[in-house]
Amino acid sequence: MRIARFVADSDPMYGVVEGESGSEVITVIKGDPFFHGVERTSIKFNLADVRLVAPIIPRSKVIGIGRNFADHASELGNEVPESLLMFLKPNTSVIGPGEPIVLPEFSEEVSYEAELCVVIGRICKDVPEDRVHEVIFGYTCGNDLTARDIQDKDQQWARAKGFDTAAPLGPWIETDLDPEDLSIKGWLNGELRQDGSTNQMVRSIPELVSLVSRAFTLLPGDVIMTGTPAGVDLLSDGDRYEVEIEGIGRLSNPVVRR
Repeated sequence: MRIARFVADSDPMYGVVEGESGSEVITVIKGDPFFHGVERTSIKFNLADVRLVAPIIPRSKVIGIGRNFADHASELGNEVPESLLMFLKPNTSVIGPGEPIVLPEFSEEVSYEAELCVVIGRICKDVPEDRVHEVIFGYTCGNDLTARDIQDKDQQWARAKGFDTAAPLGPWIETDLDPEDLSIKGWLNGELRQDGSTNQMVRSIPELVSLVSRAFTLLPGDVIMTGTPAGVDLLSDGDRYEVEIEGIGRLSNPVVRR
């Protein structure tokens, strides 16, 4: 099931996206699916007639996972860490499909990172790996933008990965997905730059969620960005980066400098 958040007239609503590409229909659901379940109404829109926004604005946090693909760690001159490398992005860094990535004035070296993102569906702590499936609401595409020069300068990642617009998410949340072997692709201005698979992850989705839940209590709507394959490079004003994950869809964002 594809759960989207969208704007038709004024306030954002949630809906279920159904149908084939090019002729999808979105059916409005009552309330917030994270707390009230998925109850369809009789109100429908053509997907082409609405504006998709970020499928979730996390109520508490976005958790990033660093160096979870060995080839990406290697391309930046790093080793795969022995223990899980985690960082946080504020919810103010989240934007949706089509919204511009704004390059921050304090950085000249912002890079893209195509990632599978886990969306948490219930409050949880210390989740065993074999029960992780019980706490996952679904999956979406993400772009973990990083100001590389600031990451090196600050020697910690809050500013480098937490600036406004640094966490595009979308286009929707897919609730029925096996994340074990999904292709992850990224295009810069139509040129394929990242081409990997979730089967290349150092730590699997169940292991990641379990480990993260030992560090933090997870709340409904929290997002875990699970790492990126090799092919990372820098963005410039006027670029467009697109993330496509098998079984979910494509997230596309233009890049601007203001």
